[in-house]
Amino acid sequence: MTGDEMLQYCLAKPGAWQDEPWEGDIVAKVGKKVFAFLGDGTTVGVKCGTDRDTAGEWLARYPDDATASPYIGRHGWNTLRVGGTIPDDELREAVDASYDAVVATLPRKDRP
Repeated sequence: MTGDEMLQYCLAKPGAWQDEPWEGDIVAKVGKKVFAFLGDGTTVGVKCGTDRDTAGEWLARYPDDATASPYIGRHGWNTLRVGGTIPDDELREAVDASYDAVVATLPRKDRP
């Protein structure tokens, strides 16, 4: 999977839209909330659990291709390398789970 394919996968989610809140950093949002940080196209930052312990499972399974996201890692966000050792289907599942977790926090009126 390429960075462009990952972006397209994210934007195919119901209600998803692309934003660039910081110069050069692309994110995918649903409502007003980010569910994927796509940055430079080589990684995707996603919510991998409700806390660091749960999200840490990714780091144990893929130590070369998964890291805790800077600043928000303690809240269960990881940065996963696209095109590395993490299988594409697992990357898509991680995006799906992040999207679902973020949608669940939206007010009902804002959910797609």
